[in-house]
Amino acid sequence: MKKILLPSLIISFLFGCSADISNSTLETTLQHSGGQSMGDATSLYWFTDRLTVPLSAADYVIAGDYGWYKSNYRWEEGNVRELIREGEQLKTANGLVPYKIHVRFNQQGEAVYQQYRLGGKILPLKPAMLEQLKNEAVNVAEKTKAQDKAGLGLIQGYWDGKEFETCTGEEFEKLEFNQNLPSFMVNRLAGIDSYIAFVGNKSGNSLIVDDLLMLTDDSQACIERPKMLEE
Repeated sequence: MKKILLPSLIISFLFGCSADISNSTLETTLQHSGGQSMGDATSLYWFTDRLTVPLSAADYVIAGDYGWYKSNYRWEEGNVRELIREGEQLKTANGLVPYKIHVRFNQQGEAVYQQYRLGGKILPLKPAMLEQLKNEAVNVAEKTKAQDKAGLGLIQGYWDGKEFETCTGEEFEKLEFNQNLPSFMVNRLAGIDSYIAFVGNKSGNSLIVDDLLMLTDDSQACIERPKMLEE
């Protein structure tokens, strides 16, 4: 096992490919992955395009005590045409309450079908919320494409103190952090079996962590791309 170097911590790791290519339809379809951490929110992203035209996207977002959600987005002719989201959101009186949103847009961007269920209630979606949902879909696409262009992708797997095994079964020995980690994280990585998700890239025999997204115990399952819409 390698020595721990600060601010770079060298450990074992898991690498998930940032882009896979399929030519089954004689057109190049690219699958990208990424994510970001902002404040209390941690987001994992997936995005599919063909010849730079967006086709679909998905996200899995954890917002600390405020809840979580997973979404699917679908484009047609360059415009967001459908989205579906499921999760839980914090309501002070009732704690976390399940909710579901499903919206379809026409070519002009108008919501021709919408459904918002919160707990046992069916509520309307305000125009500002509909616009926010479309903007979030675009953000997933743009953020993931930018990370892919920089050679970065979503990586997740398990560290046992000696090696990192990816969710697809690959094993690696070196993991380097481009960010300073708090001492409690360094101590955890040194002695506790952990699940780790991050945005990074492969460099020779090392995996470079650009943005650490999740670090928790190894009972956490690998997070797969949500699939709630047909593509």
